[in-house]
Amino acid sequence: MRDTGSVTGSISDRDLAIEAARRGATVVRAGYGAPSARHDKGGGDFATATDVEAETVIIDTVRAARPHDVVIGEETGRTGCAGARTWLIDPLCGTVNYAAGTMLVAVNVALRVGDAITVAACADPFAREIFWTDGGAAHVRRDGTDERLVPTAELGLVDVNLDPPFPNAPRFSPTRLLADARFVERFRPRVTSTTLVLAWVAAGRRAAYVTDGDLRDSVHFASGIALSQAAGCVVTDLRGEPVHSGAGGLVVAADGATHAALMAIVSG
Repeated sequence: MRDTGSVTGSISDRDLAIEAARRGATVVRAGYGAPSARHDKGGGDFATATDVEAETVIIDTVRAARPHDVVIGEETGRTGCAGARTWLIDPLCGTVNYAAGTMLVAVNVALRVGDAITVAACADPFAREIFWTDGGAAHVRRDGTDERLVPTAELGLVDVNLDPPFPNAPRFSPTRLLADARFVERFRPRVTSTTLVLAWVAAGRRAAYVTDGDLRDSVHFASGIALSQAAGCVVTDLRGEPVHSGAGGLVVAADGATHAALMAIVSG
């Protein structure tokens, strides 16, 4: 079921990202539990018909308000002429979770202007929450009310992404991290398999998140990284350098002490 309400060019980038994510989340929620065709993408990866429909709705929403911007979608690739403004869209992050009937997914929309993500939104279709930032602080919207995100490492929950590829192997191995005595003594590992977890770190629902991979211009990670940075989390690559600066991968922690403890394990 598509939301066909109109948007205009007068809408702000922030509100456009939020609205596009909200509409995508509506499609994802409506399709949950119904039979859905799968489109093989190779390497064991696939998309469902819901991925495609949600992306179409999100792109239509963006295009209605910003017809000249570039759009990069997970399913449809790059469209639009070259320019400084690029929308990065992941319509259903956690497709395997979704296909298995698990409500752990995210809808990600971000705008990159030049080299910086200026606005981002990450929608949880089932909790009906939209995490967003306009480059200042980070917030979550519930029932039309915005609340500022405050990260905390109090519960020690750390999500580790186990999805390949692992370009930093053998130096870094997520399975080795999970088996490291120092890791399990201090933290409580989780494997959620969706970048919604990055919003949870920003919101204080996770202490940290660790993944390998080349994440530059990633439709999966752009929104979550922007949210985490805006919330005041410590965000680096796997070597503790600025994200996207070299080694790749990602360590996002609620505070400096948590980040330092993780880096000691990851680099050790």
